[in-house]
Amino acid sequence: MQRLNRTLAALAFSLGALWAGGHGQWSYHGATGPSHWGDLDPNFLMCKIGSNQSPVNLHRFIQAQLPRLKVVYRGNAMEVLNDGHSVKVTTIGSNEIVVDGIPFNLVQFHFHTPSEHTLQGRSFPMEAHFVHQSPSGELLVVALFFEEGHYNKALEKILNDLDGHVGVKSHLKEMFNPGELFPRKLDYYRYSGSLTTPPCSEGVRWIVLKERVEASQDQIQRFQEVMGENNRPTQPLKARTILE
Repeated sequence: MQRLNRTLAALAFSLGALWAGGHGQWSYHGATGPSHWGDLDPNFLMCKIGSNQSPVNLHRFIQAQLPRLKVVYRGNAMEVLNDGHSVKVTTIGSNEIVVDGIPFNLVQFHFHTPSEHTLQGRSFPMEAHFVHQSPSGELLVVALFFEEGHYNKALEKILNDLDGHVGVKSHLKEMFNPGELFPRKLDYYRYSGSLTTPPCSEGVRWIVLKERVEASQDQIQRFQEVMGENNRPTQPLKARTILE
């Protein structure tokens, strides 16, 4: 029971750090960049010593009969914020994914340029993370790769109301179902990892969608102009395998 309580406390801290606004005491560059995260704060120690860290280079695949991803999104994307680390969109309503028989509700999604995960060494211009939480505090993140291509209508609804200044939250004038960003096919890779930002807490279920979606060069560039490069380098896979 004590171990469970410690785990839940760590996850609660992780969510607080992940959703907090402002620059905080870590960044993606220089003396407060990823290679130093574990030394910046005792609470960030897992960034340095963790054995199941994210993101990873997706390879070493194991064929598995993964169940169909059950996505039941009924709510909407509501507000957009540049929190100093990423462009974050908060949501309202019931947006649920069921994995391992556990319902996980979408709390927010955010973006990284370029992608944090790589696929057999290949990087992508942008990656979105859809962060879900179960009633007991467990975390599930769905990762989605973006390729340069056609204009993306759902992304434009975010960009239209995004204020580039850090800490300025804007209501989306045209709210939309977050599922509009997903590809048609929901085949996926799965592995166990961590948050990709401090405190890098482990025990996170990762679902990485195989099918990519497109965004125009202009749209990707507009995200980059606000966020800069905000990708943590890939972490050692060690003994882990990727299920597909």
